[in-house]
Amino acid sequence: MELDPQYMGPVINRIKRAQGQLAGVLRMLEEGRECEDVVTQLAAVSKALDRAGFAIVSTGLQQCLTRGDGIDSLDVKKMEKLFLSLA
Repeated sequence: MELDPQYMGPVINRIKRAQGQLAGVLRMLEEGRECEDVVTQLAAVSKALDRAGFAIVSTGLQQCLTRGDGIDSLDVKKMEKLFLSLA
């Protein structure tokens, strides 16, 4: 399944935001910041990436269904594997 780039804008923004957060985590580690602060930021990065992954999978699923390919052409096992890989 190929993703339509026009629908990926919000996902790209979310990943860029996570990229900035991750750079912040690295900076915090280099500065010797408190463990709790670092872990909190790292959890935020992880959540942002998870949400981006789910958005990609759900957008792909929606595109498959709305393009007229229908559920018959949808590889359910492949979609299940994609969802589970984010769990």
